[in-house]
Amino acid sequence: MAKNPYDVLGVSKDASDADIKAAYRKLAKKLHPDLNPGNKDADAKFKELNTANMLLSDKDKRAAFDRGDIDMDEQVRPQQQHYNYRDFADQPQGDRYHFGGGDFDLSDLEGLFGGLGGRRAGFKNPSPDARYTIEVEFLEAVRGAKKRVTMPDGKILDITIPEGIEEGKQLRLKGQGRMPAGDAYVSVHISPHRFFTREGNTIRIEVPITLQEYVLGGIIQVPTIHGPVDMTVPHSSAGTTLRLKGKGIKGSDQYVTLKLTMPAIDTELQEIIEKWAQTHDYNPRKTLEAAL
Repeated sequence: MAKNPYDVLGVSKDASDADIKAAYRKLAKKLHPDLNPGNKDADAKFKELNTANMLLSDKDKRAAFDRGDIDMDEQVRPQQQHYNYRDFADQPQGDRYHFGGGDFDLSDLEGLFGGLGGRRAGFKNPSPDARYTIEVEFLEAVRGAKKRVTMPDGKILDITIPEGIEEGKQLRLKGQGRMPAGDAYVSVHISPHRFFTREGNTIRIEVPITLQEYVLGGIIQVPTIHGPVDMTVPHSSAGTTLRLKGKGIKGSDQYVTLKLTMPAIDTELQEIIEKWAQTHDYNPRKTLEAAL
């Protein structure tokens, strides 16, 4: 039985593009060859998954599959290549398809199809282009990178990831499609980073500070996408967002939000706080209480 791309991805026929993308990413992480070394079954399923995703991610190919014109491998379905002469018997030239008298000329049948634009059941030949999807690390996307990737169909592509490429962007590799005249189109998905996030070309990160850094201020080391840098932390700065100029993507900025992280409370710290509290009227909820 022919494979169904919807079943392979585990989505319904009316699934949205976002549903298809999410299903693909979930299964790709599970079946990726790097996570299943030597597992031929996982490798076969990963190739099948990519084939299904490439078909359903292409609007025209998905429509052709839904009509029954092609199968999951983008091959013309055999039934699309057979015609019944009775389908044309009621046409103006229908008498030419009756066998009651005269000769049945196959060239006439070819002429009819030629008159329909030379197409078989309205289906166009598969494109010489190839479509792939790859996942790149966050830092590869924001810095730019060069990758050699083996695709599920065995094709090896040398791909240049431009600095600052965004999620879902498509790269065109000229002349690297299924045929020499075709191109390869590679859709890029970006893995989230554990600490960094981005807004356009701006980078954001939350950095913890100690109690003593909060009270006294100081200099701390902060990671950026270009490497660690020293940053001056003013005292009483928890919750403050500081800017590191030029440390984002393509000369944009990075913003650092400081988060106070309390240590384990030992006897010494408790005694210090108790002594300090005896001589200081400190109520951070004073304004809030006055409003009630």
